[in-house]
Amino acid sequence: METIASVFTATNWSPYAIGIGIGLLSWLSFLISGKPIATSTTFARAGGMIEEVITGDKARQRPYYKKIKLQINWQWMLVVGVVIGSFLSAIISGDFQVGVWVPSLWTSAFGNSAVLRVLVAVAGGIILGFGARFAGGCTSGHGISGTLQLAVSSWISAIFFFIGGIITAHLIFNVFI
Repeated sequence: METIASVFTATNWSPYAIGIGIGLLSWLSFLISGKPIATSTTFARAGGMIEEVITGDKARQRPYYKKIKLQINWQWMLVVGVVIGSFLSAIISGDFQVGVWVPSLWTSAFGNSAVLRVLVAVAGGIILGFGARFAGGCTSGHGISGTLQLAVSSWISAIFFFIGGIITAHLIFNVFI
């Protein structure tokens, strides 16, 4: 028998429930902080803070870092919360597995090298990070918060997110696999 608490032990959640949850979170973010949900700037700030550790105050003098301000703010807490929440969700649902670095679909196409899988994931993340900053926002900034505000640039970005995702999925599943 399903209970309200059993939703936390499920490995797959309803996309409708998640959509409603993200909508409520977006609304609360605007209400409480006056700011939209966004995450990609956090990673740019983290890069700037790492650069600051290496080069000193020189990083803070860069025009881009002056613009985004190298600080830990509410977006940092959102990113940390996503990581912690994902981990807790995997633990509670029983879906967490130690040592599973290479999914079976990846193995069938590219082999079972965990090092290759991690390198490709890191390279993909870096490319996505540059793309998000080049676009002035990520899927959460443009795709959720920007479209919620009916920003034309965000709707254009969201359309191209889907087009890029469809093309990439086609390449991966029809060319490489």
